[in-house]
Amino acid sequence: MHRLGFSFVLGYHGCDRGVGEALLAGKPFRESQNDYDWLGPGIYFWEANPKRAMAFAKETRDRSGSRIREPFVVGAVLDLRNCLDLTTLAGVEQVRIAYESLRDGAQVAGRALPENSGDQLRRNLDCAVIKRLHSILTNAGRPAIDTVRGVFVEGAAAYPGSGIREKTHIQIAVRNGECVKGVFRVPERDLRG
Repeated sequence: MHRLGFSFVLGYHGCDRGVGEALLAGKPFRESQNDYDWLGPGIYFWEANPKRAMAFAKETRDRSGSRIREPFVVGAVLDLRNCLDLTTLAGVEQVRIAYESLRDGAQVAGRALPENSGDQLRRNLDCAVIKRLHSILTNAGRPAIDTVRGVFVEGAAAYPGSGIREKTHIQIAVRNGECVKGVFRVPERDLRG
């Protein structure tokens, strides 16, 4: 964890309009607790990418049982604070250590490790590893992780033969609500196209 690069970033949260309006009125964000959340428990934001947040809200609306009726995006100023940044060697080493601890514990208990889905959209293993890292830090009396930041490579190739993917993005999971310094209404022009 570190504060070597930056501190404040703009994040975008895809949701239903009713939820978004409540957030803009001061209601606190709700933390996601899914076993497949790749960055572990937290409030999920798309870094500097309001269009991707809107695309996510629309994709979610179209799934069976979705709570999103009218896709909406709320912007937020985020202070990353004590950030587990998975774009750095230090961050990757931390999760590698947590994985080894999780793997060893599963072997001793005779349990199978969780698995990520083949399409990598549901990341049960990654979620379990991040949770294990939080546990390791807590048990060692070390400061808690406030935010987790990582690159998610997703989507079809941008053009034939490309290693660049259409939906690649940086995502942030905020674990400490105090890291959300303010919310704002995203201008419609920033959500188009």
